Amino acid sequence: MNILVTGGAGYIGSTLVPMLLANGHRVRAIDCLLHGGDPLLGFWSNPGFEFVRGDLCDGAQLQAAVHGMDAVVHLAAIVGDPAASRQPDVARAVNLQASIELIEASRRAGVKRFLFASTCSNYGKMKDSNAYVDEESELSPVSLYAETKVAVEKALLASGRDDGWCPTPLRFATVFGVSQRMRFDLTVNEFTMELLTKKYLKVYGEQFWRPYVHVRDAARAIHLVLDSPAEKVAGNVFNVGATDQNFQKQQLVEMIQPYVPDAVVEFVHKTEDPRDYRVSFARITDQLGFRITRTVAQGIEEVAHLVRSGVIVNFGDGRYRN
Repeated sequence: MNILVTGGAGYIGSTLVPMLLANGHRVRAIDCLLHGGDPLLGFWSNPGFEFVRGDLCDGAQLQAAVHGMDAVVHLAAIVGDPAASRQPDVARAVNLQASIELIEASRRAGVKRFLFASTCSNYGKMKDSNAYVDEESELSPVSLYAETKVAVEKALLASGRDDGWCPTPLRFATVFGVSQRMRFDLTVNEFTMELLTKKYLKVYGEQFWRPYVHVRDAARAIHLVLDSPAEKVAGNVFNVGATDQNFQKQQLVEMIQPYVPDAVVEFVHKTEDPRDYRVSFARITDQLGFRITRTVAQGIEEVAHLVRSGVIVNFGDGRYRN
């Protein structure tokens, strides 16, 4: 297929693009390079790769980007609650308006498959802390970031399924692991880096639950959905992750501490954080046969090895954070 990947230089995008290329697809990536273009260098010379430096808020660039594409994987966004709350107008323009315009432009251009990167943050806070939420559970977004994701999901699912149009929102667990565009502001990566480099970590709300998924498994899930029969994925929402990879923050710390036994951890108990959710990933497992290949424990080992290797020395550099 000819596949457009928005945010192709990003954390998931720079992992996904070489995976698609290796499987024979042709990939056009569009990215404004907010965090630099180095992640593209590993596959820059691949004959199946095309790069467009552009902004999805530019209607002309958006129209040109979808031209001739069979599928769109929409990853580009102002990602995460802190980044969106710092730039609310930009977040709405990019995450909401531009995303809806991309859906409409894709339909007009004859694109058949549209995968939207959404988030398990849409679930907000569980009503029953002993239960798991799934794709049919009520969405309770508690941040601007999640609100925009929910709105785009609704628009995508309302766009119909006629003429072979195949829309699929994917709600990703919190991603972790090593990527060509590395991030150290994601919980597993951040906790591991902070404990190893500073031997001190302050954790807020240690009792709150989150699900986690490795960046390569997130990319594998996208590839799987693209390769799945349309009747299995069209108009369906899939949580992306594994049910046994739901952890409390304190449990993450306990997995990291053996790497730095002399580190000091300060827990700041909070009750007001509204995001607290354990997620079931049975649908993508049962309906598409998806299985993760890397656990949180393996991801911690991977990140710890990177931190200790000397490959990255300035962990506070802005390129590693959103």
